[in-house]
Amino acid sequence: MTDEVLYDDGLVTLDHEGITLRRYYFPLAISKRISYAAIMEVRQQPMGTWSGKGRLWGSGDLRHWAPLDLSRPSKDTAIILNLGKFVRPVFSPNDPERVMAILQEQVKTAAP
Repeated sequence: MTDEVLYDDGLVTLDHEGITLRRYYFPLAISKRISYAAIMEVRQQPMGTWSGKGRLWGSGDLRHWAPLDLSRPSKDTAIILNLGKFVRPVFSPNDPERVMAILQEQVKTAAP
């Protein structure tokens, strides 16, 4: 495989091997790399005032973790990754429809 970039908006990068969430870990803003094979489920969810739109970084329920994104209040859609662990990464790409299409195709391809 190649590491050709399929999508990059500055905070989220998808290539043929996996996804990189920039500014994920608090407080150092280190990136998190997730291979497509590690993703069990991908879900898209609308964000509202009480469901993530105001969360710039971190978690409100300790179950979902959002990387730092100062523009999240102006976005309407979150993508949640189930990795089979307690904490699920949640991010808000600039083009959620494109990211969902790429993730659905890549995760299906990476499935055993």
